[in-house]
This record gives sequence, structure tokens and C-alpha cells, in this order.
Amino acid sequence: MKELSEIDVDRIIEMAWEDRTPFEAIELQFEISEKQIIKLMRTNLKKSSFKLWRKRVHSKISQKHLHKRNPDISRFKCSRQRLISNNRISKR
Repeated sequence: MKELSEIDVDRIIEMAWEDRTPFEAIELQFEISEKQIIKLMRTNLKKSSFKLWRKRVHSKISQKHLHKRNPDISRFKCSRQRLISNNRISKR
């Protein structure tokens, strides 16, 4: 796994905790695999928090994997939201 800054680790944990963000999106932005994300979560969360997260990720209703998502449901996007590219908000 490449060396990640503390800010990157915090952002990966935030994205991994969010149910709507698939592993593939994290992999695209940070170039780390699902296996590496799980390892990062295990080392940076309390044991009970990690177990709770893993239980949610592997539940039947989890949307952490793109192949499990309902293709008819798109993600809500506010019309006022700025364009976001590679996790960085574009400047005016």
C-alpha cells in the first residue's frame, strides 16, 4: 500500500463508513484495494467499531459494492453542488 497522509486516512475512513460510497470509488481516488481498505479500517478503528462496520458492509442491504447496487437508484446530487474531481473541490 502506498504511503497515505493522515488527511487521506481520515478521508478513506469517512468514505468507507458512508454506506453509499462503494469500494470502487475509494480505490479510484486513493489507489488502494478493498483488502487494503479493510486493513486500514481494522488498524484505525476500535475493535467494536470495526466489527460493526464489517457487519454493515457484508449485510444483504449493503451498497458498498457496485454489483450489489440497484441500477435504478441514482445518488442524490444537489443542483448547487460544485463539480468535484478526484475528491478535490474545483476552484472558481
